[in-house]
Amino acid sequence: MKFGPVPPKESQGATAVHTIRKGELVLKKGTVIGPAEAAALEAAGIDSIVVARIEPGDVSEDEAAAAVAKAVAGEGARVDRAFTGRANLFAERPGVLVVDKDTIDRLNRVDEAITFATLEAYKPVEAGEMIATVKIIPFAVGKSALDAALAAAGRPLVSVAPYRIKKVGVVSTLLPGLSDKVIEKTLRITQARLAPAGASIVAERRVPHEQGPLAKAVDEVLAAGAELVVVFGASAIADRRDVIPAAIEAVGGRIEHFGMPVDPGNLMLIGGIRGRPVLGAPGCARSPKENGFDWVLNRLLAGLPVSRSDVTGMGVGGLLMEIVTRPQPREESVPPVGRRIGAVILAAGRSTRMGGPNKLLAEIGGKPLVRIAAEAALASRARPVVVVTGHQREQVEAALAGLDVARVHNPHYANGLSTSLRAGLSALPADVDGAVVCLGDMPQVSATLIDRLIAAFDLERGALVVVPMTDGTRGNPVVWSRRFFSELMALEGDVGARNLIARYPEAVAEVPLADQAVLIDVDTPEALRKVKAELEGA
Repeated sequence: MKFGPVPPKESQGATAVHTIRKGELVLKKGTVIGPAEAAALEAAGIDSIVVARIEPGDVSEDEAAAAVAKAVAGEGARVDRAFTGRANLFAERPGVLVVDKDTIDRLNRVDEAITFATLEAYKPVEAGEMIATVKIIPFAVGKSALDAALAAAGRPLVSVAPYRIKKVGVVSTLLPGLSDKVIEKTLRITQARLAPAGASIVAERRVPHEQGPLAKAVDEVLAAGAELVVVFGASAIADRRDVIPAAIEAVGGRIEHFGMPVDPGNLMLIGGIRGRPVLGAPGCARSPKENGFDWVLNRLLAGLPVSRSDVTGMGVGGLLMEIVTRPQPREESVPPVGRRIGAVILAAGRSTRMGGPNKLLAEIGGKPLVRIAAEAALASRARPVVVVTGHQREQVEAALAGLDVARVHNPHYANGLSTSLRAGLSALPADVDGAVVCLGDMPQVSATLIDRLIAAFDLERGALVVVPMTDGTRGNPVVWSRRFFSELMALEGDVGARNLIARYPEAVAEVPLADQAVLIDVDTPEALRKVKAELEGA
């Protein structure tokens, strides 16, 4: 292919390499120059134009792109018409993308003019999704280079493996402290994972975390028609001889591989029973976020085998995200009871729903609400105790007279709860491990209740957010690990941290409580009268 500048009168039949704009003339890159274009260039005063001219033995960019795309497209892949040297490939059906990386690399090394790019291997794709593209860099390529590229390919290199497994069985093991709500949420998340593949849960069992009952349950879901079984353990698999692998072997199954270099997802177990795959799910599979479980599940749903070498080859790119539940190194081992947890009491609001008076100054048993909240925090293990003021700062601070609390004023309180949270967390010392965030209008939250939440906070066990639960409803206060302080401080407006709790379900520990104290705040005059009567009557 000839390439370079020529006078307009010599450019006919060649292709414009660059877009030219001069006056009213617009000649776009890639235009094949004819008599009219040549005349327009001369009329515009253009002395020379850079062109590319195909010579004998060259293949045009579109023809070459189409040829390579046709050669590499396998089952489930459709090739669109080539244009501007590019031919795109699309998935004809939902499934998992299968690519031959080694051969694709070899094809891309044939000639710099010929390139082939795909989505990552084993990515779940939808029908109509673009999965690969062939791009010829110059306007033409030598036929010998094209032939070499086609020879390097040799056969189709990309295909879409259709989903084949449609019936999934789920077995959950149980231990004290694992609530039904966790199991139900796990099932919903699992079903959402299966939905793109057209698969569903056809059998489900819940049994004690013991080998015998688990083996029986796995056998039952297989008998119910499950083509794949997923076991969610109440306790993570720690060894090939642990409960879950032992139960799989007890029903004649085998363990293919335990562990994987994907984080989160390390504690994945892959096995099989009578020709059907069985997965011991890692704890992160209870979360909807992508993890190693997804990488294996998607392949199996498409009927693709997952061997030991497949798993051990997942390390590069296997660090998917920072895991909030991963223990952090400390200068010395600190038991959970030794953690330093501060308290932040939010007391800056304007009490708009009270219709005028500041609710935090309303008295119950002769004490303002804000003082009741502060005294409860001071009577707990939480230290230090920080009270964030805003509306009627002087009066609120006066209500705290004599108490050993740090007072932090939030001048931006009118912009919402998030500004007070930011002010309170910023006032805590750098050596606290976390904070219990309390509301100043919850007078029934006791020091005993706060201590119970603090006791459930455990970095080593992944309990980084501790939430009280009553009748299936989450309440306040909430204990937060320092690891979340930056995200809490990034919140904006008059919103709390509910969305943040939903974002990190694997880090949340729920503490069941019998009373309603964690749900009752004083927002209205009616609520104040009710709580006042209850507490003063007692």
